[in-house]
Amino acid sequence: MMIRNKLALAVMVAGISSQASALELGEYNGTTFNIGGYVKAEGVFTDPDDDDTSFEGSARQTRLNFSAAREVNGHKVRGFIEGDFWDNNTDDSDSSYALRLRHATVSVDNFTVGQTWNGQFFANAPFDVEMINFFGLGIGTVAGSGAVIRPDLVMHYANKGFRLTLQDPLYDEADYPDMVAAYTYRTEGGHAFNIALTGRDVDTSPGVDDDESEFGAALSVAGKFKLTDSTSLALSGFSGEGAAIYAGWGYNGARGTDPGMEVDANGDMVTLTGFSAGISHKFTPKLRGNLRYGQVKSDEVADFMDEDTLKLTTVNLIYTYLPNLDLGIEFRDQNAANRPPTSAGSSLRPAGSQVEVMAMYKF
Repeated sequence: MMIRNKLALAVMVAGISSQASALELGEYNGTTFNIGGYVKAEGVFTDPDDDDTSFEGSARQTRLNFSAAREVNGHKVRGFIEGDFWDNNTDDSDSSYALRLRHATVSVDNFTVGQTWNGQFFANAPFDVEMINFFGLGIGTVAGSGAVIRPDLVMHYANKGFRLTLQDPLYDEADYPDMVAAYTYRTEGGHAFNIALTGRDVDTSPGVDDDESEFGAALSVAGKFKLTDSTSLALSGFSGEGAAIYAGWGYNGARGTDPGMEVDANGDMVTLTGFSAGISHKFTPKLRGNLRYGQVKSDEVADFMDEDTLKLTTVNLIYTYLPNLDLGIEFRDQNAANRPPTSAGSSLRPAGSQVEVMAMYKF
């Protein structure tokens, strides 16, 4: 085996992943092997609206990926595996976190199959601003829980801006996969636009074993506009039914799972409407920053809910201290509890503000 220890070009891991550089290990019998990922250390200060402030530190986001690619009978074949050390453990008395599978895919030309990002994520992530928040993609998009939901099996077909996705349904008794059809258009001036239609079978009788369901559909639009060589503007919006579990908000807020987020007390699907706006600016070759606001509203919520709309504001600065080594700080403020915290602790991130500081080395 001939080893060619060199840095390869940035590899888009499973389409979108850590977006880190990858180290090419070498080539053997026509197959090229790469290893990549990053080490990330973070500290999060949390100031809840209704509780005491706290601090949590973690390196659990650290991830490692491996790929093997070759050409077979004129077809490009690639296998990819990625894991991190999140472990889904919320007991802060144990810091021995196990490796957790994030992605495992096989790609042949334009087809990708395996466990990876859902179609909603691909329809929004390339058109949003950069966030340090581990639980991005950002609130306000149809993929607000995109970083959390990676279906057990996903099939993507992508060709000339068009992407069709079939996903393992989140409703166990669904008659067909969850689906996303999306199209991306890019201009010569550096602008990009995406339109996506999502559809899925939703259980309309929570807790009742009668297999009653309805089809819910939502429409999403997203765009990124290159204002100058240093500044870009990101905008997105969506509305429809059956999207709550993917958007991270619904009838029960962020609590519960499908169908608890998708239907009201009468079994009628709720309609979600969300939007986001963000701006990115590169101050110097080493310093960049992002400002973002997003919100998502359910047209009906449970009686115990104080809010029908989740709002999240994010601002960050990221400094490239050395090549592939970033130092960053991010402020976040939200009006309602939604996702798990960035480290061990309670099951929901409370309403209030957070400040995260981090160091990330990509390889």
